[in-house]
Amino acid sequence: MKAAVLRSVPGTITIEDVAIDRPGPREVLVRTSAAGVCHSDKHYLTGAYDTPVPTVMGHESAGIVEAVGDQVTYVQPGDHVITSLSVFCGHCEYCLSGRMALCPHEDTMRPPGAAPRLSQNGEEMYQYADVSSFAEQLLVHEHALVKVHPEMPLDRAALIGCAVTTGLGAVFRTARVSPGETVAVIGCGGVGLSAIQGARIAGAGRIIAIDIVDAKLDMAKTFGATDVVNSSSSDPVAEVIEMTQGGVHHGFDAIGLAFTPGQAFGMLQPGGTATVIGMIPLGTKIELPGVDFLAEKRIQGSCMGSNQFRIDAPRFVDFYFDGRLDLDSLVTGRVPLDQVGDALDALGGGEVARTVVTFD
Repeated sequence: MKAAVLRSVPGTITIEDVAIDRPGPREVLVRTSAAGVCHSDKHYLTGAYDTPVPTVMGHESAGIVEAVGDQVTYVQPGDHVITSLSVFCGHCEYCLSGRMALCPHEDTMRPPGAAPRLSQNGEEMYQYADVSSFAEQLLVHEHALVKVHPEMPLDRAALIGCAVTTGLGAVFRTARVSPGETVAVIGCGGVGLSAIQGARIAGAGRIIAIDIVDAKLDMAKTFGATDVVNSSSSDPVAEVIEMTQGGVHHGFDAIGLAFTPGQAFGMLQPGGTATVIGMIPLGTKIELPGVDFLAEKRIQGSCMGSNQFRIDAPRFVDFYFDGRLDLDSLVTGRVPLDQVGDALDALGGGEVARTVVTFD
């Protein structure tokens, strides 16, 4: 099969022929229909995060089941599925307490000494995020999948595999935004725009979008932002505090730079909560004013929206069907697999919400 391979870090990806094994116990072979191009992929290409190489990149995808291995009971050939990098074992402390996004999922990987799922000329190819979406086929544990209605467009369903789940989940599950509360979202990419939609669906009274690109701020308005702030021309913390007369209930950092968590925290009113969604580069530390904790302000992380994927994804599909969740506008471009490198480069320009790699 054709797949996008990363051979060095930092580096660029190349389209190569990669062998994929047959499904083993609890494994499922999926024909890839679509894969979203995410900033997380870019983090690993640039070396902001570590990954073993050579690896097949991509982690946000949807497709159709082709074959299943022994002991698979959840899906069968022909099922339409979304993948998730939040693979869960189902029996660890995190899974049993409902925090499946934190599951270490060692039990869902092939044991040492077993044949690799992906290889090339006898050499093991690593599986990025246990998914490797930038490939014509996927071989994953059944707990990396959720079934969806066959009428759900798979090029939009793929976004639920990461961006939508991360953004909506941060609002619904991590922060638990209540109707009428005020929300600020820093960063209007795929995840930030999903958080804005989540805040609208949750009934937030005021939703303030913050970015440095006017086109993205205009897009944020269509997804539910009531106010926008261009942080390239003004202090976003001061603007948010002034327009809300004291700060917001919830600040979301959907970028993950060294200073953006502090901005999300600085925008809070007393008792407010800042939620960091973005991937802060390894080794980066953040600073916060200690006195603000006397005002019971809080800051917390969110891993993939604290999701319970098998529950959340079908609900997000329902939101799409009933018109509450706009996935059509979230897709700003579609490209074939051989253009995925260009799509990753375009993320640096700041104009893209989500580009989707589509497969015939």
